[in-house]
Amino acid sequence: MALLSPYSKVPELNTATVLLVENEEELQNKLANAIVQHEKDFNVNVRLAKKLPLPVENKEARPRIDLIVFIVSLLSERSLQSAESSLSHLHSDCFLGKVCFLVTDARCGSHTQERLVSVRKLAASHHCPVICAEHRVSAGMTPISTTALYLSTLTRCSLTSDLQEDYLQ
Repeated sequence: MALLSPYSKVPELNTATVLLVENEEELQNKLANAIVQHEKDFNVNVRLAKKLPLPVENKEARPRIDLIVFIVSLLSERSLQSAESSLSHLHSDCFLGKVCFLVTDARCGSHTQERLVSVRKLAASHHCPVICAEHRVSAGMTPISTTALYLSTLTRCSLTSDLQEDYLQ
């Protein structure tokens, strides 16, 4: 099993490839369509995977992956576990600005808050940003397609003092 490395292939001119990793295909497809349909001056290819590692049979034909997005639904413990287990299949160079976490359903109840803290700790330990979005549109919530398109909303996940204490224990 080879680690997924960000610099193993030459980049294509004016092209970026985004890998969306999540068990829930509906959410992946919504986000992929929103990214591809957004008007831009460059080409964005979106690849989908349920988990890592990626199959080795297509390794040579696979394009260079410029961004890996782990989509974590806080309503699903399996979603978080899948993201955690997939991280071990990435080369350490991927964590230099090529990995982020997209968290959904953060406002759906108290049990999701524990998972949100877990995702924030996981992201902070790998120095990855976290994007919070909702794919169900309600009053006062931004839909996932809009949130994902504005990458300027990326914020560096930093450990606050209370998280830092929990993390270090």
